Amino acid sequence: MERTFSIIKPDAVAKHGIGPVLALIEKGGLRVVAGRVTRLSRTQAEAFYAVHKERPFFSSLCDFMTSGPVFVSVLEGENAIARYREVLGATDPAKAAPGTVRAAFGTDVEKNAAHGSDGPDTARVEISFFFAGFELA
Repeated sequence: MERTFSIIKPDAVAKHGIGPVLALIEKGGLRVVAGRVTRLSRTQAEAFYAVHKERPFFSSLCDFMTSGPVFVSVLEGENAIARYREVLGATDPAKAAPGTVRAAFGTDVEKNAAHGSDGPDTARVEISFFFAGFELA
C-alpha cells in the first residue's frame, strides 16, 4: 500500500466540495487514513510551497492558500500517488477530464481545487508537514 497527501483548496471548500471530493477519492479506490479542516497561516503556506519561492506566482499562491479553510488528508491505496493524480485531473481545470476533481471544482490553473503529491519522497515530506505519525490510521 502506498500513501499520498491531498489538500482540498479554499476554492473547492467554499463550493461545499469536501464531501463530493472525498467521494471521488473513495470511488477512485483510495482510503482516507487521516484528515482535518485547517486554515493555513502565511508562514505555513510559504513553507509548504517553498519549492516555488522563486516563481512569479508564489505570492499569489500563498495569498490564495491562506484565503480560507482547506481540508488536508492522507490517502492510501495501491499506486495511491498515480491514482490520486488521475482522480484530480489536469492542473488546468479547463483541460481536466469530466468527472475529475479539478473539472468539477477548479476555477483556473492557480485555483484548481486540490493538491496531490507528485512522488513518494514528496508525499512523505508533505504528510509529515501536516500529520504526526500517531495521527495516521
